[in-house]
Amino acid sequence: MDRTVPKTGSEEIQLYMRTYYSLLRSSHPFQIETLAESHAAVESSLHVKVRSLEPDVSTLVYTSLRLPECIVETDLVLIGQIERSFIQAGYGDIAEWARVYAPGRRRRMQFNGKDTLAVFVASRSDIDDLVPTLTAYQIEWNKLHVLLQVEDARRALEAAAQRDGHLTVAELSLLADTMQVNTAEMKRLEVVWGKRFVAVLLAISQQRKQIMLQMLAGSQADYRRATVNWWQELQSHLDDLDLSTRPVYFVSSNTHSLANLLTGFAKREEDGIIAYIKDFSKGDLAAQYRTIRESDDRKNLDNFLYYVLKKYLTDHGESARESLAADEQAIGIHRIPNKHGFDIEAQVIELSKLRVDWLDSRIRSVANPAALRNSDAVILNIDYPLGLASYELLNRVTERVGTLAGVYIMGKSATLNGRVGDVMIPMVVHDEHSQNTYLFHNCFSAQDVAPFLNYSTVLDNQKGVTVQGTFLQNPQYMSVFYQEGYTDIEMEAGAFLSAIYEAFRPKLHPYNEIANLYGVPFDVGILHYASDTPMSKGHNLGAGSLSYMGVDPTYATAIAILRRIFTQEVQRMGEKAIVNGVITEAALPQEPVKS
Repeated sequence: MDRTVPKTGSEEIQLYMRTYYSLLRSSHPFQIETLAESHAAVESSLHVKVRSLEPDVSTLVYTSLRLPECIVETDLVLIGQIERSFIQAGYGDIAEWARVYAPGRRRRMQFNGKDTLAVFVASRSDIDDLVPTLTAYQIEWNKLHVLLQVEDARRALEAAAQRDGHLTVAELSLLADTMQVNTAEMKRLEVVWGKRFVAVLLAISQQRKQIMLQMLAGSQADYRRATVNWWQELQSHLDDLDLSTRPVYFVSSNTHSLANLLTGFAKREEDGIIAYIKDFSKGDLAAQYRTIRESDDRKNLDNFLYYVLKKYLTDHGESARESLAADEQAIGIHRIPNKHGFDIEAQVIELSKLRVDWLDSRIRSVANPAALRNSDAVILNIDYPLGLASYELLNRVTERVGTLAGVYIMGKSATLNGRVGDVMIPMVVHDEHSQNTYLFHNCFSAQDVAPFLNYSTVLDNQKGVTVQGTFLQNPQYMSVFYQEGYTDIEMEAGAFLSAIYEAFRPKLHPYNEIANLYGVPFDVGILHYASDTPMSKGHNLGAGSLSYMGVDPTYATAIAILRRIFTQEVQRMGEKAIVNGVITEAALPQEPVKS
C-alpha cells in the first residue's frame, strides 16, 4: 500500500503553531495581537475574510459560541490544567471564581468577575483550539470597532441601551449598513449574543479588544496528572463498583443519547412532553410533531421525543429531573461530573441492572435478558473530549480497568464528499498529531447504521484525517487530502487510535509510520456524522447548526453502538458459561425479543 501523508498547504499552519507555542513559554502574558499576522497567513477555511476590512460574521458567530459571555469584559486569559496550577501562580481564590460556559465548547472556565478568565485544558489540543479562537474573535471585534466609530451608529446604540436594550427597525438597518453586513447577518449576531446584543455592540464601539494570554502550566506531566485526577474522581463516585475488576465497553459520545435509549424515560413521559410542546414551545416544534404523527413513524417520534426532552426537563421543573435521575439510578446508570479539573463528564452503566422492557425498541431485539442479567460488564461512556485529550483519557482507562472489551467512538466531523448529517465510517485514519496512518478493522459497516437513518446517507470504507484544530485548516491543505482520498476530517480518531496502539503493542505509539492495528483483541468502532462541509467556501459551523436534523445521525450511530455492545456481551456471556462447564439460559440460542 502506498503511503500518502500530505504535506502541501501545512507550512503556514506549522509556523502559526510554532509562533504561539513559543510565546506561551513566556513567564509573562503576551498580547493576542502579536498572532494576528501569522493567523491571517494560514488563510483558514473558518476565517475566509480574515484579511478583508469587511467583517466575517460566520467567524464571529463561530467564536462567540465557543467563548463565554464574559469574554466581552475579559482582558487576560490564563491557561492551566488543575486548580493547583492557578494557586501556585498566585490565584489562590480560583475556587471562588464563577463558573462560566460557552454554548459550543465544553471546557471548564472560571471568571473573576472583573477582567480575568481562567481556562482549564485537558491536552495540547485545547490550546490549538483556544488560541486561534481568541485571535479570530479579537480580529473581528476590532474590525467592527473601526466601523462603529460613525457618530450616528454610536448614538443609536447608546439610545437603545438606555431605552430597553432593543433596536428599532430603523436603528437595526442603520447599524447593518454601518457594519457592512446585511440584516440577516445582524439577526444571527442577535441570536448568538441574546439579550446582550446591544450591550456587546456598544462595548465593541467603545474600545479595541486587546486580550493578553498566559499559560501557567502545560507540561506533559501536567496533562497526565490532570487525567489521573479525573480517574480518581470518577472511581470515588462508584462506591463498591470497582472498574479494575470489570470488563469495560468504552464509549466516547455524549451524555444524553445512550441514557435516553436505555431508560425509556422520554416514551413514558410522552404525554407530558407533547403537552409541553403544545402549550409552551415555539410553533415549529408543534408542527414537526404533527408531521411525524401523521406519518405514523414510531422511530421518528422516539427521536423527536429525545430531542425535546432536554428542553422539557429544563423548563418543566425539578420533579421531572428527579424522576429521570431516579430511573437512571434504578437501572445502574451512574453520572459522574468532573468538578476539580477539566470538564469531561462520565457515565458508568451496569449492564446487569438494565430493564429490557425500558429499552428503545431498536436495540431491544439484540438484548438477551438472561445474558444481561448475568453480566458483570459495564459501559464507560465519556462526554467526547477534544483532540489529544482522547489519547490521555483512553490511556488512563486502559491502565485501570479489568478488561477492555471494546472501544466505540461517536463524534462530529467535516465531510469533503457528503452532506451535513451524513454518517462516515473510516477504515484508515491519518493522524496529524503523530503523523501516523492507522489501518484498522472498523467493526461497523453501512448496514449497521443505515436502517436507523431517516434523512441521511451512510458512507463506509472511508479514509479519515485527524487534524490539530478547527482553525488549523485551509483550502489547499484540505484539497491535498481530498486528492489522496481522505474525506472525513475530525479531531479525535487518531488520538484514540494512538492509545489503542499502546494498549495492544508493548511500546509507545510510533511517529510518521503506517501503524497496523489489525489483530487488536477487542472491538474498535468509529462512527462520525458530518456537521460541516468545509469545501463549500465560507460555509462553516458559524453559518448554522444541525438542530433537529442532527438528531437523526446522533441516534442512528448511538443505536448501532449499543446493538454492537449487546451482541458482543451476549456472545461473551454464552462463551463464559460454556467454558465454566455450565450451560445456562444465557448460553443457549435465544429468539430475539420482539419490539
